[in-house]
Amino acid sequence: MDAKREVATAIVRRLRAEGFQAYLVGGCVRDLVMGREPKDYDVSTDATPDQVVNLYPDSLTVGAQFGVVIVPHAEGNVEVATFRSDGRYADGRHPSEVRYAKTPQEDVRRRDFTINGLLFDPLENQVVDYVGGQADIRARRIRTIGNPIERFHEDRLRMLRAVRFAARFGFSLDAGAREAMRKLASHLHEVSAERVRDEILKILTEGQARRGFELLDETGLLPEVLPEVKALQGVAQPPEFHPEGDVWIHTLLMLESLQAPTPTLALAVLLHDVGKPPTYSVRERIRFDNHVEVGAEMAAAICARLRLSVRDTERVVELVRHHLRFKDFPRMRRATQLRFVRMAGFAEHLELHRLDCLASHGDLTNYEVARRLREETPVEQMKPAPLLRGDDLIAQGYIPGPLFKEILQTVEDAQLEGKLHSREDALRLVAEQFPLGQS
Repeated sequence: MDAKREVATAIVRRLRAEGFQAYLVGGCVRDLVMGREPKDYDVSTDATPDQVVNLYPDSLTVGAQFGVVIVPHAEGNVEVATFRSDGRYADGRHPSEVRYAKTPQEDVRRRDFTINGLLFDPLENQVVDYVGGQADIRARRIRTIGNPIERFHEDRLRMLRAVRFAARFGFSLDAGAREAMRKLASHLHEVSAERVRDEILKILTEGQARRGFELLDETGLLPEVLPEVKALQGVAQPPEFHPEGDVWIHTLLMLESLQAPTPTLALAVLLHDVGKPPTYSVRERIRFDNHVEVGAEMAAAICARLRLSVRDTERVVELVRHHLRFKDFPRMRRATQLRFVRMAGFAEHLELHRLDCLASHGDLTNYEVARRLREETPVEQMKPAPLLRGDDLIAQGYIPGPLFKEILQTVEDAQLEGKLHSREDALRLVAEQFPLGQS
């Protein structure tokens, strides 16, 4: 038994010793039944938050108004929730009132999906199943507990969660849940952007991104959360460069190849070609003129809509903006190549390009050239110490202004290309190319 499970079991044991009912509940039980290692353990009990705090005075009571107390432990915090039977959900997220329940049966019946409604008695080593969750795990099916319309009305985000669980586990969506999602898809706009963002990122990074986005499309959720991605469908591409098919198919193939991606790389894969639909034209052949810049602007707007952090937004936008630069890599000056490969997050740029190639023409030549340059170039050659600074130019009689940037970049270019090795060489180059009389 791992340490986190031991901590949760000890909490159950103590609650039982005090005369309360207590079980492990939710995702941890689902994972145990499926033979997976749970990340966290939650406990469900008929003890009220006050009673839990009396037993564990160091508890965190941030969610106590919803019957939840966090019991801290060095091995990992454990969420202890009081049995409850929720009232009406007025805001599509939180119950208007929280009514404590007396039995575990009442508690599990207000949860979302049968696979998450299982209880486990760690003292008897026994699964307690009031909702048919074990049968649904065996059938590899995502099914709501009770009426799917009611469950999704209570919390609209559950529709995205259904897709995420189905994709992650390779399960199907129950027919009733699927139909309810189609009917209620437009209600996703009532969910906060932050919650939608978090689910989208999980779908992208939990290992089955392609299946997740296919399910989003099949259930009618995709045009509600990411209409720009839905617009990729049916947008033809030049077959000589993209034998795989339209932009949607190309993007799905890239999503399928993601392996433990960062959220920013996964988002960039999803959005790298969003500029193609609005720039599509046919002149001798299919063209997408300026689609990279258009796509970068669209990616910035999408990230803002999803309330992505400024830092992550900048990274996603840069990935989209630069994803076509690799096609010109062999023809770049060495200085330009080195500036490119030393960019922040270049490993993500490189991986985006690799996935892009594998999902289209399959030619990784430029990928290998860039990868080797990055790996084989010493840091001191890739980003050498400056031979000149602004103060040096001022000392030579140059007046500070826009010209300084051009001069210093010219010096660094020559330095990166191995043409300069000393301050004196740099000053000589400046005098030759930027005579004081013309400055």
